[in-house]
Amino acid sequence: MLASEVIKAYEAFCPQEFSMEGDSRGLQIGTLDKDIQSVMVALDIREETVAEAIEKGVNLIIVKHAPIFRPIKDLVANHPQNQIYIDLIKRDIAVYVSHTNIDIVENGLNDWFCQMLGIEETTYLQETVPERGIGRIGNVHPQTFGELAQNVKQVFGLDSLRMVHYQETDLQKSISRVAICGGSGQSFYKDALAKGADVYITGDIYYHTAQDMLSDGLLALDPGHYIEVLFVEKIAELLTQWKEEKGWTIDIVPSQASTNPFHHI
Repeated sequence: MLASEVIKAYEAFCPQEFSMEGDSRGLQIGTLDKDIQSVMVALDIREETVAEAIEKGVNLIIVKHAPIFRPIKDLVANHPQNQIYIDLIKRDIAVYVSHTNIDIVENGLNDWFCQMLGIEETTYLQETVPERGIGRIGNVHPQTFGELAQNVKQVFGLDSLRMVHYQETDLQKSISRVAICGGSGQSFYKDALAKGADVYITGDIYYHTAQDMLSDGLLALDPGHYIEVLFVEKIAELLTQWKEEKGWTIDIVPSQASTNPFHHI
């Protein structure tokens, strides 16, 4: 079957038009006008991902984070980043990017996070397209900040969790309304505040932004960017479902390569 048939089904679920302005999206490498036997789902395209794709005979990768995220000045092979592109092109592996559109779409990544954490009666943090938006905010059963933090750590299988608070007494504060945005969502913290969040969960919180959050009366949890690896499992499940419904004769391969650059001791 053609790669374009897979992407047509994907875009019916998660249109490119939902992406935020200026976002990298859609086909970045190769062509969709070709027959394929296997599709890989990955969070990132790194050396490990490419080696895995080559070993498993993958023809198309659906990825969340764009491999081309800065302007390319050349394709000289002795630059490691360039070698990633060159290996993909040599092996005729197409790369399709689904970034903020999978965060924004209904029953996408942020909704899956809410389901895992028991965040209910949700709405978006900031509207980005009519009646849809980035991030989510909703209600949880009353619990302390410390209990929520432990739940987040357990649900996402983290070896550590950054907590944004000043006093030990903050751990006992009652929490009933929680906002979340996968990836690096610190710029939406004022939207979380405006919609009544007690706690904001997002990755890559800067030092001074954390202080600003606390001055504004908002506690936060930073589980890291890599919780978005849930994309791999969930999109592979959807592709498998469509394969069964539509009679596709392709293999669906969830990437097993770890591209998390951070570990803690």
